[in-house]
Amino acid sequence: MTLEHSIETSRPRFFTPGVWVVVAVAMIGAAALLARFVFGLGRVTNLDNGYPWGIWIAIDVACGVALAAGGFTTAFVAHLTNREEFHPLVRPALLTAMIGYTFVALGVMTDLGRFWAMWHVMLPWMWQGNSVLFEVAICVMTYVTVLYIEFLPIVCERFIGRVRLPGVLRVLNAPVDRLLRLLDAALGRVMTVFIILGVVLSCMHQSSLGTLMVISGAKLHPLWQTPMLPLFFLLSAFAVGFAMVIFESLLASKSLGIEPETDLLARLARFIPVLLGIYTIAKAIDLLNRGAFVHLFDGSRANMLFIFEFSLGVVAPFIILMVDRWRHSARGLFTAASLVIAGVVMNRLDVFLLAYTPAIEIRPYFPTPAEFAVTAGFIAMIVLIYRFIVLNFPVIERLEEVRA
Repeated sequence: MTLEHSIETSRPRFFTPGVWVVVAVAMIGAAALLARFVFGLGRVTNLDNGYPWGIWIAIDVACGVALAAGGFTTAFVAHLTNREEFHPLVRPALLTAMIGYTFVALGVMTDLGRFWAMWHVMLPWMWQGNSVLFEVAICVMTYVTVLYIEFLPIVCERFIGRVRLPGVLRVLNAPVDRLLRLLDAALGRVMTVFIILGVVLSCMHQSSLGTLMVISGAKLHPLWQTPMLPLFFLLSAFAVGFAMVIFESLLASKSLGIEPETDLLARLARFIPVLLGIYTIAKAIDLLNRGAFVHLFDGSRANMLFIFEFSLGVVAPFIILMVDRWRHSARGLFTAASLVIAGVVMNRLDVFLLAYTPAIEIRPYFPTPAEFAVTAGFIAMIVLIYRFIVLNFPVIERLEEVRA
């Protein structure tokens, strides 16, 4: 038996009963997506002039950007603060961010009425420097490019010394291998620049998504409408970035049948209560400063949404992670990370949909089955692509140890 064959046999199977369910969800989503592009937004969504965006923006874009924050938060901690103990978490977080942002871009394209013109943002003579959305578009587009560049060393590592083109293409094996080695060496010299660029770009567009809703004015309820919204979006992105790394790592370990890195994740989780505490203090100061605290006790629907969001995503995970025994257990880590993620998702839904009231409401908005299907399909595709890449590229260190 060759070494290559033994590695192949030690790799977990791609298809399992659970994966087939995910495939089915992805196929349903693909069919709904095709219907959207063939028949248009009006036939498959409940969007109108009052609600020009729905869950494709609130979940696929706003939540997607926040939940992909693990890429830059982990890179910042592991590389820029020299905490190399967290290095095993960087590649999985990078992969999650790369796939997540790719589907954020696809989500934007799906939601745009004239999606065929979205490439216009790359033309300098069509730029509008006064537009918040323009800044978000440029930052996200540039950051996606940076993420793919950061992933290239993983591709080089996978294929260096293993280039085996078939047939007449075999003459290219040596040149391609040399090219990969040259690319790997060149990237190694400049990768720190791209890591710094990725962190800066992420901070810019994470906060700018909040700025996008500041300009909505009185359409957004006072509990969320504040000039500090960009800061709150950035702080929550930091917290949920670490939570997503923990969530993804534990799920991947369970799915791939490898031992979870509980001790390492517990050390990473110590950052989350600090960030949640800073977020709470900043939020309390803002509510007091604007006199919006009174809305916490008015018994309104917005009041209930805010309390639920804050209790779910801030208070509960803060308590769990402050208890040492819970923080060092896989179950406690997964529960706390899930709550932070759910809280941030709820926050983005509140800001972009639930606490937003259009100037002229033609009818209440509720997503169609096709809208739900596309969103679920995107999530399913992210899971499938992530699984394929970690099974075929050196992303998760413990999985590579199992193969060895």
